[in-house]
Amino acid sequence: MILTSLSLSHFRNIPECHLSFSPGVHVFYGDNAQGKTNLLESIYVCATSRSHRATRDRELIDFEKEEAHIKMTAERRDGPLRIDMHLRSGKSKGVAINGIPIRKVSELFGNINVIFFSPEDLSIIKSSPAERRKFMDMELCQLDSFYTRSLSSYNRALMQRNKLLKDCEENGSLLDTVDVWDEQLSGFGKIIIKERERFIKEISPVIQEIHSSLTGGREQIDIKYAPNVTEESFSEELKRKRARDLGARTTLTGPHRDDIECLVDGIDIRRYGSQGQQRTAALSLKLSEIELVKKRLKDAPILLLDDVFSELDSGRQEHLLSALQGVQTFITCTGLDEFITENIHIDRTFYVEHGSISEKE
Repeated sequence: MILTSLSLSHFRNIPECHLSFSPGVHVFYGDNAQGKTNLLESIYVCATSRSHRATRDRELIDFEKEEAHIKMTAERRDGPLRIDMHLRSGKSKGVAINGIPIRKVSELFGNINVIFFSPEDLSIIKSSPAERRKFMDMELCQLDSFYTRSLSSYNRALMQRNKLLKDCEENGSLLDTVDVWDEQLSGFGKIIIKERERFIKEISPVIQEIHSSLTGGREQIDIKYAPNVTEESFSEELKRKRARDLGARTTLTGPHRDDIECLVDGIDIRRYGSQGQQRTAALSLKLSEIELVKKRLKDAPILLLDDVFSELDSGRQEHLLSALQGVQTFITCTGLDEFITENIHIDRTFYVEHGSISEKE
């Protein structure tokens, strides 16, 4: 999978840009706050419909403008692909794939598989369970359209059930309708639990091999899926704990409260691990995504590395670089000195200043 071009119009601080790409490693360098991360963000948004750091489309548009555009072309194993995205302030985004408008932005998932890695990801192990659920969901949504639809349906049912739980406080006659949402919630929730369990089982041996290599065989990592409720008991638990949910006015049982356990030599490093252990485990998680995409899709993902090298020691840098072989990669950094010192091969180099991007020889 190769990204061949990117065109932006009024995306954050970038007024206009038209870039072409080739296979291999691309580096965007320049001072901080010049627009390097915005470039990677635009690729991620165009591939997944969402930003890794913004919650509203308005944040992605130039402050002085009401709309922005992203156009991206790629080459996949099954042929060329073009995605056109129109971001509008106060309105839903418009998206077309190969010139055909799509009804739901979730249809973007799986067309271009991207893996985004930023310094914040190095804290995924010690962050909240929500961040680890996001890790599972983002990869599964790109790999499996059925999971994407099931997750979307589950979230809608969860929102409706929570609203109903609040309304029941004022109108007790609504209590009889909770069963309807319980049925939907458990139906879609069971699919999510099953697929997450399968995902962790599939990725676990990959993580173990990568982590062993990163630590020189000194540590053994064990990644386990920690569901809030089992697939078999979900329906019954919703009924059994309904009184508790009514009191809390929210749904306290379901895969929206799942987590991932990360054990190193039997110790839960989410709580008791050193920063070094947590960062190594996080890097293992991100690198395992690349291998899983290759295994499932028989193709390589596009890798986006946002100023990650500055956060890693030489050993971890070396392992990350080895993972770039055969993977089209986009890297942001403040300078090229480190790449030159380490003799890291760069295929294309771009300088970013005040939202302007120019390619350097």
